[in-house]
Amino acid sequence: MKKNDPSNSRYAGGEIWIRNRSACLHSKKHFGHDPKLASLMNTNQLTSQEKETLLKIARESLELKLRGEKLPPLNALAEQTPLLQADGATFVTLTVNGQLRGCIGTLQAYQPLVEDVREHALAAALNDYRFPQVQLEELDSIEIEISRLTAPVSLDYADAEDLLHKLRPNVDGVVLTDGSRRATFLPQVWEQLPNARDFLSHLCQKMGASPHLWEQKKLEVLIYQVEEFRE
Repeated sequence: MKKNDPSNSRYAGGEIWIRNRSACLHSKKHFGHDPKLASLMNTNQLTSQEKETLLKIARESLELKLRGEKLPPLNALAEQTPLLQADGATFVTLTVNGQLRGCIGTLQAYQPLVEDVREHALAAALNDYRFPQVQLEELDSIEIEISRLTAPVSLDYADAEDLLHKLRPNVDGVVLTDGSRRATFLPQVWEQLPNARDFLSHLCQKMGASPHLWEQKKLEVLIYQVEEFRE
C-alpha cells in the first residue's frame, strides 16, 4: 500500500536536461561529513540477486504493459526479500545506444522498493513528457538502469563559493529549490558536467530559473547518494 504519495513527488529527468544520458528527511548535516549517514547505503546495499530481481521486474513489467497484458502481482514475478519489500525511492532511466529515452523517479520513499521500480519503469516508458511513448518494437534495444536513492539531506552552506566547495562530484545527487520551483540531477550527471559551476547552472536552468540564480541568492540545497545498476 502506498503511503504519502504527494503529487509533486515524481520527477522527470534526474539526468541532464539536454537529453544526454547520465544522468523527505531534512537534516543539517552534509551526508559525506557524517559517518553514520555515509555508511547508510553501504550497510543496506542490495545483493547482486536483488539487483537482478529489480531489473527483471522492470523489464517484464514493461513487456507486459506494452503488449496490453494485465500486470501480475509482484510476488508472482520474483521472490522478494525484506529489503525489496521495504520502502525505497528510485529513478528508472531508459536508454537506446547510450541516448536517453526516458527517466522518471522520486526523491521520497513512500512504497515498497519493488513497487517503486515497477511504477517508475512504466512511467519512464509512457509518461516522460519529453519523449513519445516507448513502443513494443523498441523494447529489445532499450537498456534499463535503476538508481536507488538515500534520503535527501539538507546541505548547509554560507555562500556560492562554500557551496562549490561542499558539493562532491560523482558522489552527490543535488536538489535545488527556489520557492515553488524544484529540480534534481542524479550523481550520474557529473559525467557530463564535471565542473560544479556548470552543474549548478544547468540545474538552475532545468528548474526554469536563470543559470546564475545559485550565485545570486541562497537556495535550499539537498543532497543524496545512489546505488546504481543496469542491465
